[in-house]
Amino acid sequence: MPEFAEFHPVNIGMLLTRNSQYRPDHLGIIVEDVRLTFQEFNNGVNRVANMLCNLGVDKGDKVAIVLPNSFELLELYWAIAKISAVSVPLSTLLMSRGFKSLINDSDAKIVITNSQFMSILEEIKSELTKVDPNGFILVDKHSSSEYHHYQFLKENASDYEPQVAEIDEKAPYNIIYSSGTTGLPKGIVLSHYVRSYYSTIFASSFRMTPESIIIHCGSIVFNGTFVTMMPAMLLGATYIMKLRFDAEEFIETVQREKATHVIMVPSQLIAILNAPNFSAKALESLEMICSVGAPLHLEVKEKLNNLLPNRFYELYGLTEGFLTVLDKTHYSSKPQSVGIPPPFYKIRIVNDDGQDIPPGTIGEIVGKGPTLMTEYYKRPDLTTETIRDGWLYSGDLGYLDEDGFLFLVDRKKDMIISGGVNVYPKDIEEVVAQHSSVQEVAVFGIPDAKWGEASVAAVRPRDATTITSDELMKWVNERVGAKFQRLHQVVFVDEFPLSISGKILKRELRENYANVGH
Repeated sequence: MPEFAEFHPVNIGMLLTRNSQYRPDHLGIIVEDVRLTFQEFNNGVNRVANMLCNLGVDKGDKVAIVLPNSFELLELYWAIAKISAVSVPLSTLLMSRGFKSLINDSDAKIVITNSQFMSILEEIKSELTKVDPNGFILVDKHSSSEYHHYQFLKENASDYEPQVAEIDEKAPYNIIYSSGTTGLPKGIVLSHYVRSYYSTIFASSFRMTPESIIIHCGSIVFNGTFVTMMPAMLLGATYIMKLRFDAEEFIETVQREKATHVIMVPSQLIAILNAPNFSAKALESLEMICSVGAPLHLEVKEKLNNLLPNRFYELYGLTEGFLTVLDKTHYSSKPQSVGIPPPFYKIRIVNDDGQDIPPGTIGEIVGKGPTLMTEYYKRPDLTTETIRDGWLYSGDLGYLDEDGFLFLVDRKKDMIISGGVNVYPKDIEEVVAQHSSVQEVAVFGIPDAKWGEASVAAVRPRDATTITSDELMKWVNERVGAKFQRLHQVVFVDEFPLSISGKILKRELRENYANVGH
């Protein structure tokens, strides 16, 4: 029997160690052609953990990671946890200025990347004030002698369990930078305790078991990753990570591996439903299909639930802390709801003065629960503005019905004020999405001299559609519920600007089309 270090109960890294001990031969990880048992994966993770220790990474040190989905990124999440350091995954969509800002803001001591990002990092290397001069590591081969080489260091490190310093429940596991959909990214600090709670609450909510096979095809720097990764590791289930999202390949993988659980953003679900090889038979093994990250329009939900019944879940949540889940058993009676808070969570709807308002009344969604962030890193001002008396103020608008189910209306920042009336883009999007020529839609407001703001719909049309923007606008405006919901313009787009997590960046759309029609 190998010797195991003594772990403090809240270190999330102990989950992998436990699976290696008690489920050593169970298939744990699939990444493309790499298929590893828990014991094999744990041995490699231990090498990476000991490699980092050899480089001087200590408890609490920050490790910035600039990598696309890769086997190494998956290893690093668990290796960094085992040595009680802090992972800081960064979006690969950032430019040099963004990397400099976030690497410095996080106080990263080490930066791990690949040769794709070398030239960008070279531009800012001298300005990365907290990074150790020898703290740059490349996961792929390159001739540069200024960078350590990940595989070489890993192969020469021990695969014994690393010696781990004890940590308390508030010790940070990672810092997730917000996607910047509403402004500059903020470092959201999430503890080992929070991640341990992700393990239990989502395993329960999504009916996962040790025999489940979880597939993930989004970017794993997105916080939604941990919604399925953590329960998979808690249960010792099989976790499949795709390096990139391709709808046809996803369907093939589900069918081949008999995957049971998946969490996806709306744009991915839409792509799957429209894939040439889509069939209910191919995806019949799926027991849970969960939409996350942005509202999924009712038209898509209905199609999905008709083709693959009794599988649809919806997760509404903030990286900062609280969440609701629409269970598959609730979908038929509350299809437009985003569900209820899980056990130990609370939710309220408040007005601008922070006072509770009656069911059916739209206000700001506030909540609390055991997955609340510790803080915005080094931003006590923003932390106290967002968390007041233990309640997280979401910036999202919604209402509770008489049964306590949450209905999401829109983000406060996305609300359009036209002629003094509050216009909620989601209401208009639901109408636009019903047209057969529309594959995906985003509605946003632009400045208007007469009305203050005017509503614009950006539409990604289906292939070979012949409808004009004026025809579509006329069709929509005949069907919206009120005159103030009428569109002033429809623009066709080939692709939407997306965050790393797959959310449509309405801020960029507003900037790009600010002068449309004027």
